[in-house]
Amino acid sequence: MAPDVLLILTLSVTLWISPFLAKALRIPTPPIEIILGTLLAAAGFLHENRYFDLIAEMGFLYLMFLAGMEVNLKEISESPRLVIRQAILFVLTLGILAVASGLLLNFSPIVIASLPLISIGLLASLTKIYGRSQPWLNLSIIVGVLGEIASIAALTILDAASNVGFGWELVFQISYLLFFIAAIYLTYRLLQLLFWWFPELKKKLMPSRDSSDQDIRLAMALFFLLITVMMILHLELALGAFIAGVAISAFFHHEKSLEEKMSSLGFGFLVPLFFIHVGVSFDLSALFLPGVFTGALLITGVMILLRLIAAYPLRRLSDTLDAVSVAFALSMPLTLLIAVATIGYDTGNIDRITYYELILASLFEVIIAMSAIKIIARYRERKKREEWKREKQEALSSR
Repeated sequence: MAPDVLLILTLSVTLWISPFLAKALRIPTPPIEIILGTLLAAAGFLHENRYFDLIAEMGFLYLMFLAGMEVNLKEISESPRLVIRQAILFVLTLGILAVASGLLLNFSPIVIASLPLISIGLLASLTKIYGRSQPWLNLSIIVGVLGEIASIAALTILDAASNVGFGWELVFQISYLLFFIAAIYLTYRLLQLLFWWFPELKKKLMPSRDSSDQDIRLAMALFFLLITVMMILHLELALGAFIAGVAISAFFHHEKSLEEKMSSLGFGFLVPLFFIHVGVSFDLSALFLPGVFTGALLITGVMILLRLIAAYPLRRLSDTLDAVSVAFALSMPLTLLIAVATIGYDTGNIDRITYYELILASLFEVIIAMSAIKIIARYRERKKREEWKREKQEALSSR
């Protein structure tokens, strides 16, 4: 059988069976897809292919697009000032602790840059499991949005520095980034004003009931448009995809079914292919290389510990369990961590051992964080049931 034919058949089966295995093993689907990709690549069923590489990169960008759609700018802007201040404090504290601990442990600059990364890409899967009504999840999204914006900006600067070095060319790249952000903000304000004067324009651009799926067409057009703009400016494509998702959420929130449609396409096809591709790029024999496993555990432990420390002040907004849940929810920068590791390895700033440590750490973080959140959720449910039984008994005894 031709290798590419075997590749397509294996990908098809992997896409189909991954959720069943994840449910049986009680592990989130993304780590299962990465692990399957690694095992099947080691067995010779999967290999890197230029079309596979291209669609996997599209899956990563689409995941960032979906992450942007999870952002509710109106909800964030209307959040109490205390919440915004605590979110900013979390991000700043995490950054300072990351640099200090990285220098103390003698990590490389790329690893230090990886420690404070925050991505809300996997928060979309948490909202499906626990619902947006959970206070800790809403708080995670608010903190995560600010952290992801800072992380993507840092990733953009890191990517530019890797390509052009530290000099005037980097200054120009950063100025492009600032100009782009300012232009996006100005456009956002102008569109707010336009839609305020002509509210019916939203429904004309994205009609609720339309046989031609105009809502999906507009969303995908904006997705590719902003990616193209980022390519022209030589900036990180993930930033454009993320902003496209935020724009759809900000201006077309009246179309409630759009997010579900886009999410089904992403998590049912494009995003799993990205995770499988990550697994294919990881060499299974690297587990037996000296220092890879222990190095990955060290990075994982440091990243989770830093977030638990940074989340300590969040107790003021709710309770200790919510603060811990936020810390674990923001301990899964899978996509950005893999992106930073790839940039660092491709530019020669880290060796292959460190690359494998970061990839393995990204897997450990997802498994540990998801498991911890599930344990906390079960503890909450058990505590609620006990309180309900106690209240019921007190009510009966009072009679």
